[in-house]
Amino acid sequence: MKDFKIYEGNITTPKGFRASGVHAGIKKSKKDMTLIVSDVPCEAAGVFTTNKACAAPVIVSKENIKTGKLQGIIVNSGNANACTGQQGVLDAKEMIDATAKALNISSEKIIVSSTGIIGVPMPMSIVKAGIQKAVEALSYEGGKDAAEAIMTTDTMAKSIAVKLEIDGKEVTIGGIAKGSGMIHPNMATMLSFVTTDINIEGDFLRKYLKEMTNKTYNMISVDGDTSTNDMVAVLANGLAGNSTMNENHPQKDKFLKAFYFVHEYLAKTIVRDGEGATKFIEVEVLNALTVEDARKSIKSILNSSLVKTAFFGEDGNWGRILCSIGYSGVDFEMQKISICLCSEGGRVKIVEAGQGTGFLEADIDKVLKHQDINVIVDFNMGVETAKGWGCDLSYDYVKINGAYRT
Repeated sequence: MKDFKIYEGNITTPKGFRASGVHAGIKKSKKDMTLIVSDVPCEAAGVFTTNKACAAPVIVSKENIKTGKLQGIIVNSGNANACTGQQGVLDAKEMIDATAKALNISSEKIIVSSTGIIGVPMPMSIVKAGIQKAVEALSYEGGKDAAEAIMTTDTMAKSIAVKLEIDGKEVTIGGIAKGSGMIHPNMATMLSFVTTDINIEGDFLRKYLKEMTNKTYNMISVDGDTSTNDMVAVLANGLAGNSTMNENHPQKDKFLKAFYFVHEYLAKTIVRDGEGATKFIEVEVLNALTVEDARKSIKSILNSSLVKTAFFGEDGNWGRILCSIGYSGVDFEMQKISICLCSEGGRVKIVEAGQGTGFLEADIDKVLKHQDINVIVDFNMGVETAKGWGCDLSYDYVKINGAYRT
Protein backbone atom coordinates (compact mmCIF):
# COMPACT_ATOMS: atom_id res chain seq x y z
CA MET A 1 0.00 0.00 0.00
CA LYS A 2 1.35 3.40 -0.93
CA ASP A 3 2.08 6.00 1.74
CA PHE A 4 0.05 8.55 -0.20
CA LYS A 5 -2.65 8.78 -2.85
CA ILE A 6 -2.22 10.77 -6.05
CA TYR A 7 -5.00 13.05 -7.31
CA GLU A 8 -5.60 15.27 -10.31
CA GLY A 9 -5.56 18.18 -7.94
CA ASN A 10 -3.70 21.47 -7.54
CA ILE A 11 -3.02 24.30 -5.11
CA THR A 12 -6.64 24.56 -3.93
CA THR A 13 -6.92 20.85 -3.09
CA PRO A 14 -5.43 21.35 0.43
CA LYS A 15 -7.77 22.80 3.05
CA GLY A 16 -8.08 26.57 3.34
CA PHE A 17 -6.56 27.67 0.04
CA ARG A 18 -8.28 29.76 -2.63
CA ALA A 19 -6.92 30.74 -6.00
CA SER A 20 -7.85 32.41 -9.27
CA GLY A 21 -6.55 32.79 -12.78
CA VAL A 22 -7.89 35.63 -14.91
CA HIS A 23 -7.16 37.61 -18.07
CA ALA A 24 -5.89 41.02 -17.00
CA GLY A 25 -4.77 42.22 -20.43
CA ILE A 26 -0.99 41.81 -20.26
CA LYS A 27 -1.47 39.13 -22.92
CA LYS A 28 -3.81 39.66 -25.84
CA SER A 29 -6.34 37.03 -24.83
CA LYS A 30 -5.10 34.22 -22.56
CA LYS A 31 -5.19 34.20 -18.75
CA ASP A 32 -2.24 36.13 -17.34
CA MET A 33 -2.85 36.81 -13.63
CA THR A 34 -2.78 34.21 -10.83
CA LEU A 35 -3.54 34.74 -7.17
CA ILE A 36 -3.05 32.15 -4.40
CA VAL A 37 -4.34 32.89 -0.91
CA SER A 38 -4.61 30.97 2.35
CA ASP A 39 -7.43 31.59 4.80
CA VAL A 40 -4.83 31.89 7.57
CA PRO A 41 -1.14 32.87 7.71
CA CYS A 42 1.27 30.12 6.64
CA GLU A 43 4.72 28.84 7.31
CA ALA A 44 6.56 29.65 4.10
CA ALA A 45 9.68 28.64 2.24
CA GLY A 46 11.17 29.72 -1.07
CA VAL A 47 14.08 29.06 -3.40
CA PHE A 48 15.03 31.52 -6.14
CA THR A 49 17.07 31.79 -9.33
CA THR A 50 20.87 31.94 -9.11
CA ASN A 51 21.03 34.30 -12.10
CA LYS A 52 22.73 37.52 -10.96
CA ALA A 53 20.53 39.47 -13.37
CA CYS A 54 17.54 38.41 -11.29
CA ALA A 55 14.20 40.05 -11.91
CA ALA A 56 12.54 42.66 -9.71
CA PRO A 57 9.91 40.23 -8.32
CA VAL A 58 12.71 37.93 -7.14
CA ILE A 59 14.48 40.81 -5.37
CA VAL A 60 11.30 41.87 -3.58
CA SER A 61 10.03 38.38 -2.75
CA LYS A 62 13.36 37.26 -1.30
CA GLU A 63 13.00 40.05 1.25
CA ASN A 64 9.39 39.33 2.17
CA ILE A 65 9.90 35.59 2.59
CA LYS A 66 12.67 36.13 5.15
CA THR A 67 9.99 36.37 7.85
CA GLY A 68 8.97 32.78 7.12
CA LYS A 69 5.31 33.80 7.28
CA LEU A 70 3.16 34.39 4.17
CA GLN A 71 -0.50 34.31 3.23
CA GLY A 72 -0.59 34.94 -0.52
CA ILE A 73 1.24 34.94 -3.84
CA ILE A 74 0.44 37.21 -6.80
CA VAL A 75 1.77 36.09 -10.18
CA ASN A 76 1.58 37.50 -13.68
CA SER A 77 2.61 36.01 -17.01
CA GLY A 78 3.40 37.82 -20.25
CA ASN A 79 5.90 40.24 -18.71
CA ALA A 80 8.92 39.15 -16.63
CA ASN A 81 9.56 42.57 -15.05
CA ALA A 82 13.25 41.71 -15.49
CA CYS A 83 16.06 44.13 -16.40
CA THR A 84 13.67 47.00 -15.73
CA GLY A 85 15.81 48.92 -13.23
CA GLN A 86 14.58 50.59 -10.06
CA GLN A 87 11.16 51.18 -11.60
CA GLY A 88 10.76 47.42 -11.92
CA VAL A 89 11.40 47.03 -8.20
CA LEU A 90 8.87 49.74 -7.40
CA ASP A 91 6.34 48.05 -9.70
CA ALA A 92 6.86 44.69 -7.99
CA LYS A 93 6.32 46.30 -4.60
CA GLU A 94 3.21 48.05 -5.92
CA MET A 95 1.83 44.69 -7.08
CA ILE A 96 2.29 43.36 -3.54
CA ASP A 97 0.75 46.44 -1.93
CA ALA A 98 -2.26 46.40 -4.27
CA THR A 99 -2.83 42.71 -3.56
CA ALA A 100 -2.48 43.15 0.19
CA LYS A 101 -4.87 46.08 0.24
CA ALA A 102 -7.49 44.22 -1.79
CA LEU A 103 -7.20 41.22 0.55
CA ASN A 104 -6.98 43.36 3.71
CA ILE A 105 -3.78 41.67 4.88
CA SER A 106 -0.25 42.93 5.51
CA SER A 107 2.03 43.53 2.52
CA GLU A 108 4.76 41.58 4.31
CA LYS A 109 2.65 38.44 3.95
CA ILE A 110 2.58 38.58 0.12
CA ILE A 111 5.22 37.65 -2.46
CA VAL A 112 5.16 38.41 -6.17
CA SER A 113 6.29 36.46 -9.21
CA SER A 114 6.42 37.32 -12.92
CA THR A 115 7.24 35.46 -16.11
CA GLY A 116 7.34 36.47 -19.75
CA ILE A 117 9.27 38.89 -21.94
CA ILE A 118 12.40 40.46 -20.43
CA GLY A 119 13.17 44.19 -20.50
CA VAL A 120 9.65 45.58 -20.94
CA PRO A 121 8.17 47.92 -18.29
CA MET A 122 5.16 46.58 -16.44
CA PRO A 123 1.84 48.08 -17.65
CA MET A 124 0.82 48.91 -14.11
CA SER A 125 -2.65 50.28 -14.80
CA ILE A 126 -3.52 46.98 -16.47
CA VAL A 127 -1.77 44.98 -13.75
CA LYS A 128 -3.56 46.70 -10.85
CA ALA A 129 -6.96 46.25 -12.50
CA GLY A 130 -6.05 42.60 -13.06
CA ILE A 131 -5.15 42.15 -9.40
CA GLN A 132 -8.58 43.42 -8.38
CA LYS A 133 -10.16 41.06 -10.90
CA ALA A 134 -8.12 38.16 -9.51
CA VAL A 135 -9.19 38.95 -5.95
CA GLU A 136 -12.85 39.00 -6.97
CA ALA A 137 -12.44 35.65 -8.73
CA LEU A 138 -10.86 33.82 -5.77
CA SER A 139 -12.37 30.38 -5.24
CA TYR A 140 -11.69 27.13 -3.40
CA GLU A 141 -11.96 25.53 -6.86
CA GLY A 142 -9.73 28.09 -8.59
CA GLY A 143 -6.55 26.03 -8.81
CA LYS A 144 -7.07 24.95 -12.42
CA ASP A 145 -7.45 28.54 -13.62
CA ALA A 146 -4.40 29.53 -11.57
CA ALA A 147 -2.29 26.85 -13.28
CA GLU A 148 -3.36 28.10 -16.71
CA ALA A 149 -2.66 31.76 -15.97
CA ILE A 150 1.06 31.24 -15.20
CA MET A 151 1.75 29.64 -18.59
CA THR A 152 3.87 31.29 -21.31
CA THR A 153 5.11 28.98 -24.07
CA ASP A 154 3.84 25.99 -22.10
CA THR A 155 1.56 23.72 -24.11
CA MET A 156 -0.23 22.36 -21.03
CA ALA A 157 -1.01 23.34 -17.46
CA LYS A 158 1.00 21.44 -14.83
CA SER A 159 -0.56 20.41 -11.54
CA ILE A 160 -0.69 17.56 -9.02
CA ALA A 161 -2.00 16.76 -5.53
CA VAL A 162 -1.42 13.97 -3.02
CA LYS A 163 -3.17 12.94 0.17
CA LEU A 164 -1.71 11.06 3.12
CA GLU A 165 -2.50 10.41 6.76
CA ILE A 166 -0.42 12.00 9.52
CA ASP A 167 -1.41 11.47 13.17
CA GLY A 168 -4.75 10.14 11.94
CA LYS A 169 -5.43 13.43 10.10
CA GLU A 170 -5.79 13.80 6.34
CA VAL A 171 -2.94 15.91 5.00
CA THR A 172 -2.92 17.23 1.43
CA ILE A 173 -0.11 18.64 -0.70
CA GLY A 174 -0.93 20.35 -4.00
CA GLY A 175 1.16 22.09 -6.61
CA ILE A 176 1.21 23.92 -9.92
CA ALA A 177 4.18 24.82 -12.11
CA LYS A 178 5.12 26.46 -15.37
CA GLY A 179 8.13 26.06 -17.57
CA SER A 180 8.93 25.04 -21.11
CA GLY A 181 12.07 26.82 -22.25
CA MET A 182 15.06 28.57 -20.62
CA ILE A 183 15.22 25.59 -18.27
CA HIS A 184 18.58 24.69 -16.73
CA PRO A 185 19.79 23.23 -13.42
CA ASN A 186 19.83 25.85 -10.65
CA MET A 187 16.34 26.67 -11.88
CA ALA A 188 15.27 28.52 -14.96
CA THR A 189 12.15 30.08 -16.45
CA MET A 190 10.19 27.89 -14.16
CA LEU A 191 7.79 28.71 -11.41
CA SER A 192 6.52 26.18 -8.92
CA PHE A 193 3.97 26.90 -6.21
CA VAL A 194 3.09 24.25 -3.64
CA THR A 195 0.46 24.46 -0.92
CA THR A 196 -0.22 22.12 1.96
CA ASP A 197 -2.49 22.05 4.98
CA ILE A 198 0.05 20.21 7.14
CA ASN A 199 1.01 21.70 10.49
CA ILE A 200 4.79 22.00 10.12
CA GLU A 201 7.77 23.67 11.73
CA GLY A 202 9.04 26.51 9.54
CA ASP A 203 12.75 25.69 9.74
CA PHE A 204 12.00 22.06 8.90
CA LEU A 205 10.00 23.14 5.84
CA ARG A 206 12.73 25.46 4.63
CA LYS A 207 15.47 22.86 5.10
CA TYR A 208 13.69 20.19 3.11
CA LEU A 209 12.43 22.49 0.36
CA LYS A 210 16.07 23.34 -0.35
CA GLU A 211 16.97 19.64 -0.34
CA MET A 212 14.05 18.74 -2.63
CA THR A 213 14.96 21.57 -5.00
CA ASN A 214 18.51 20.27 -5.32
CA LYS A 215 17.18 16.79 -6.15
CA THR A 216 14.40 17.83 -8.55
CA TYR A 217 14.20 21.30 -10.13
CA ASN A 218 17.99 21.68 -10.08
CA MET A 219 18.32 18.37 -11.92
CA ILE A 220 16.29 19.29 -15.00
CA SER A 221 17.39 20.91 -18.24
CA VAL A 222 15.70 21.87 -21.48
CA ASP A 223 18.20 24.22 -23.09
CA GLY A 224 20.94 25.17 -20.66
CA ASP A 225 19.75 28.75 -20.05
CA THR A 226 19.27 29.85 -16.44
CA SER A 227 16.55 32.49 -16.30
CA THR A 228 16.05 35.68 -14.33
CA ASN A 229 12.73 34.92 -12.66
CA ASP A 230 12.71 31.40 -11.21
CA MET A 231 10.94 30.68 -8.00
CA VAL A 232 9.78 27.75 -5.95
CA ALA A 233 7.52 28.69 -3.05
CA VAL A 234 5.66 26.57 -0.50
CA LEU A 235 2.85 27.67 1.82
CA ALA A 236 1.76 25.46 4.76
CA ASN A 237 -1.28 26.66 6.71
CA GLY A 238 -1.58 23.95 9.39
CA LEU A 239 -5.33 23.38 8.92
CA ALA A 240 -4.96 19.59 8.74
CA GLY A 241 -4.62 19.65 12.52
CA ASN A 242 -1.79 17.13 12.89
CA SER A 243 0.85 17.46 15.59
CA THR A 244 3.69 19.66 14.37
CA MET A 245 5.80 18.00 11.67
CA ASN A 246 9.50 18.31 12.49
CA GLU A 247 12.72 16.31 12.66
CA ASN A 248 11.43 14.27 15.60
CA HIS A 249 8.00 13.41 14.22
CA PRO A 250 7.55 9.62 13.90
CA GLN A 251 5.99 10.03 10.42
CA LYS A 252 8.64 12.40 9.11
CA ASP A 253 9.80 10.04 6.36
CA LYS A 254 6.25 9.43 5.19
CA PHE A 255 5.67 13.16 4.74
CA LEU A 256 9.01 13.75 3.03
CA LYS A 257 8.32 10.94 0.56
CA ALA A 258 5.05 12.63 -0.49
CA PHE A 259 6.64 16.10 -0.48
CA TYR A 260 9.43 14.85 -2.74
CA PHE A 261 6.97 13.19 -5.11
CA VAL A 262 5.10 16.46 -5.71
CA HIS A 263 8.29 18.36 -6.57
CA GLU A 264 9.71 15.58 -8.74
CA TYR A 265 6.41 15.24 -10.62
CA LEU A 266 6.26 18.98 -11.35
CA ALA A 267 9.93 19.08 -12.38
CA LYS A 268 9.55 16.14 -14.75
CA THR A 269 6.34 17.59 -16.20
CA ILE A 270 8.21 20.79 -17.04
CA VAL A 271 10.77 18.77 -18.99
CA ARG A 272 8.07 16.79 -20.80
CA ASP A 273 6.70 20.11 -22.01
CA GLY A 274 10.10 21.38 -23.14
CA GLU A 275 9.88 23.69 -26.13
CA GLY A 276 9.79 21.55 -29.26
CA ALA A 277 10.71 18.41 -27.29
CA THR A 278 10.08 14.97 -28.80
CA LYS A 279 12.03 12.89 -26.25
CA PHE A 280 11.98 12.71 -22.45
CA ILE A 281 15.42 11.69 -21.19
CA GLU A 282 16.18 10.41 -17.70
CA VAL A 283 19.86 10.11 -16.81
CA GLU A 284 20.78 7.95 -13.84
CA VAL A 285 24.33 7.73 -12.51
CA LEU A 286 25.39 4.76 -10.41
CA ASN A 287 28.40 4.06 -8.22
CA ALA A 288 29.98 7.52 -8.36
CA LEU A 289 32.53 8.63 -5.77
CA THR A 290 30.36 11.55 -4.59
CA VAL A 291 26.81 12.84 -5.08
CA GLU A 292 28.32 16.01 -6.52
CA ASP A 293 30.17 13.97 -9.15
CA ALA A 294 26.98 12.13 -10.04
CA ARG A 295 25.02 15.35 -10.43
CA LYS A 296 27.74 17.15 -12.41
CA SER A 297 27.99 14.35 -14.93
CA ILE A 298 24.20 14.21 -15.32
CA LYS A 299 23.97 17.94 -15.95
CA SER A 300 26.79 17.77 -18.48
CA ILE A 301 24.99 15.04 -20.44
CA LEU A 302 21.63 16.80 -20.34
CA ASN A 303 23.09 20.15 -21.40
CA SER A 304 25.10 18.87 -24.33
CA SER A 305 23.62 20.13 -27.58
CA LEU A 306 25.30 17.26 -29.42
CA VAL A 307 23.76 14.68 -27.11
CA LYS A 308 20.35 16.36 -27.30
CA THR A 309 20.37 16.52 -31.11
CA ALA A 310 21.50 12.89 -31.30
CA PHE A 311 18.43 11.85 -29.33
CA PHE A 312 16.23 13.97 -31.59
CA GLY A 313 17.72 12.20 -34.60
CA GLU A 314 17.41 8.81 -32.85
CA ASP A 315 21.12 8.31 -33.37
CA GLY A 316 22.95 6.02 -30.91
CA ASN A 317 26.06 8.20 -30.89
CA TRP A 318 27.61 6.96 -27.63
CA GLY A 319 30.76 9.03 -28.17
CA ARG A 320 28.78 12.23 -27.54
CA ILE A 321 27.56 10.97 -24.16
CA LEU A 322 31.01 9.84 -23.10
CA CYS A 323 32.52 13.10 -24.33
CA SER A 324 30.09 15.18 -22.25
CA ILE A 325 31.05 13.21 -19.15
CA GLY A 326 34.71 13.73 -19.98
CA TYR A 327 34.48 17.53 -19.85
CA SER A 328 32.12 17.63 -16.87
CA GLY A 329 34.97 18.06 -14.40
CA VAL A 330 34.27 14.70 -12.76
CA ASP A 331 37.26 12.49 -11.99
CA PHE A 332 36.66 8.97 -13.28
CA GLU A 333 38.53 6.03 -14.78
CA MET A 334 37.73 5.32 -18.42
CA GLN A 335 38.36 1.59 -18.09
CA LYS A 336 35.63 1.30 -15.44
CA ILE A 337 32.73 3.27 -17.00
CA SER A 338 29.75 1.65 -18.69
CA ILE A 339 26.67 3.23 -20.31
CA CYS A 340 23.31 1.69 -21.21
CA LEU A 341 20.32 3.09 -23.10
CA CYS A 342 16.88 1.78 -22.14
CA SER A 343 13.27 2.27 -23.18
CA GLU A 344 10.17 0.20 -23.84
CA GLY A 345 12.10 -0.98 -26.91
CA GLY A 346 14.68 -2.77 -24.78
CA ARG A 347 18.05 -2.25 -23.11
CA VAL A 348 21.37 -1.91 -24.95
CA LYS A 349 24.81 -1.51 -23.38
CA ILE A 350 26.55 1.01 -25.62
CA VAL A 351 29.78 1.48 -23.61
CA GLU A 352 31.77 -1.09 -21.61
CA ALA A 353 35.15 -0.34 -19.99
CA GLY A 354 35.18 3.06 -21.72
CA GLN A 355 34.76 1.63 -25.23
CA GLY A 356 31.92 0.98 -27.63
CA THR A 357 30.35 -2.46 -27.42
CA GLY A 358 29.69 -3.04 -31.12
CA PHE A 359 25.95 -3.17 -30.52
CA LEU A 360 23.58 -3.88 -33.40
CA GLU A 361 22.06 -0.77 -34.99
CA ALA A 362 18.71 -2.57 -35.20
CA ASP A 363 18.72 -3.00 -31.42
CA ILE A 364 19.54 0.64 -30.67
CA ASP A 365 16.92 1.77 -33.20
CA LYS A 366 14.25 -0.10 -31.20
CA VAL A 367 15.31 1.72 -28.05
CA LEU A 368 15.55 5.21 -29.53
CA LYS A 369 12.26 5.26 -31.39
CA HIS A 370 10.37 5.58 -28.08
CA GLN A 371 9.57 8.90 -26.41
CA ASP A 372 10.91 8.04 -22.93
CA ILE A 373 14.58 7.03 -22.85
CA ASN A 374 16.79 6.19 -19.87
CA VAL A 375 20.55 6.72 -19.89
CA ILE A 376 22.29 4.69 -17.19
CA VAL A 377 25.91 5.59 -16.45
CA ASP A 378 27.85 3.32 -14.09
CA PHE A 379 31.19 4.69 -12.90
CA ASN A 380 31.98 1.53 -10.91
CA MET A 381 34.05 3.59 -8.49
CA GLY A 382 31.88 4.35 -5.44
CA VAL A 383 28.35 4.01 -4.06
CA GLU A 384 26.67 7.38 -4.75
CA THR A 385 23.75 7.79 -7.16
CA ALA A 386 21.66 10.60 -8.67
CA LYS A 387 18.98 11.20 -11.31
CA GLY A 388 18.21 14.06 -13.67
CA TRP A 389 15.80 14.79 -16.49
CA GLY A 390 16.00 16.55 -19.81
CA CYS A 391 14.80 16.47 -23.39
CA ASP A 392 16.06 16.55 -26.95
CA LEU A 393 16.73 19.64 -29.06
CA SER A 394 14.54 19.84 -32.14
CA TYR A 395 13.86 22.08 -35.13
CA ASP A 396 10.77 23.39 -33.36
CA TYR A 397 12.83 24.69 -30.42
CA VAL A 398 14.60 27.07 -32.81
CA LYS A 399 11.30 28.12 -34.40
CA ILE A 400 9.68 28.85 -31.03
CA ASN A 401 12.57 30.88 -29.65
CA GLY A 402 13.47 32.59 -32.90
CA ALA A 403 10.06 34.27 -32.86
CA TYR A 404 9.49 34.60 -29.08
CA ARG A 405 8.99 38.39 -29.05
CA THR A 406 6.88 38.39 -32.21
